[in-house]
Amino acid sequence: MSEKLKVGILGGTGMVGQRFISLLENHPWFEVTAIAASERSAGKTYEDAVGDKWKMDTPMPEKVKKIIVKNVNDVKDVAGEVDFVFSAVNMSKDEIKAIEEEYAKAETPVVSNNSAHRWTPDVPMMVPEINPEHAEIIEAQKKRLGTKRGFVAVKPNCSIQSYAPVLTAWKEFEPTEVVATTYQAISGAGKTFKDWPEMVGNIIPFISGEEEKSEKEPLRIWGHIEGDKIVPATAPVITTQCIRVPILNGHTAAVFVKFNKKPTKEELIKKLLDFSGVPQELKLPSAPKQFIQYLHDDNRPQVALDVNYENGMGISVGRLREDSVYDYKFVGLSHNTVRGAAGGAILCAELLKAKGYISAR
Repeated sequence: MSEKLKVGILGGTGMVGQRFISLLENHPWFEVTAIAASERSAGKTYEDAVGDKWKMDTPMPEKVKKIIVKNVNDVKDVAGEVDFVFSAVNMSKDEIKAIEEEYAKAETPVVSNNSAHRWTPDVPMMVPEINPEHAEIIEAQKKRLGTKRGFVAVKPNCSIQSYAPVLTAWKEFEPTEVVATTYQAISGAGKTFKDWPEMVGNIIPFISGEEEKSEKEPLRIWGHIEGDKIVPATAPVITTQCIRVPILNGHTAAVFVKFNKKPTKEELIKKLLDFSGVPQELKLPSAPKQFIQYLHDDNRPQVALDVNYENGMGISVGRLREDSVYDYKFVGLSHNTVRGAAGGAILCAELLKAKGYISAR
């Protein structure tokens, strides 16, 4: 591609916004040309707006340091400079819904990391390897919004990435019941240990809203389009507990599954290793070559060893074994701010660009 698409980051000073900026530093298709944040950051250089709150383990890219941060509410000003935007704004759900639709109505596609639009019936919520066909609902959304190129697309919650792809790989065996406990990193709350010292050596058995998302969002991903809306699947039944643990990056899930058709362990592992999707077929820039890896050692996956598998875009699975109450149990691991947040949204944007939904103005 001779010219990169111009990208804006809404909420660019927060942790997920920083992750977008670090992942896009040398992206072959996209270039960050605008950054927007709250009124208190507007008018400053990005370097000054972030100050000592840069939370990535790689340095701030030189190209973005001198970009003047805009007010995220100045929609026409920001939209006029870019081909599309990523959204990682920190506002109330109603405010996020309103501002993302405002950007869409300014004919600027929005690929959002936020939860506000995940249940808007004509907004696709995608894991590109699982439900790329949900992009087709965008045409109905554009009709509702009265736009030619503007729309909103979202990625799902970070907590489901370590088990929803696994269950998708096993769909022919018809999972009927799933019990999942997720052990979630503090970066999922936008924090580091410096910000949240009380998490050192601590566990908190509650993350607001997380269990409902973890139980319901996979069903929407597995749903289908009917007319101008996405209808969620009705099975399997999922129940979860979500626990905050003293880990910086990486969400681990301990999962129990009951099947209609009981497979062998070998069949289940083969399905995981064979599972791939449109991103792999199209060789999208951020797509992992091997989406899911299976680790045979009893002490894997581990955050310290496996969270950055496939540059944080792959899923690691281990400890698959028969269970005395359910049919099988396993442990899954995903990188919550890469595959689960900014990286997953970037892969969505790559898919939408490849399918012609995002293009230069």
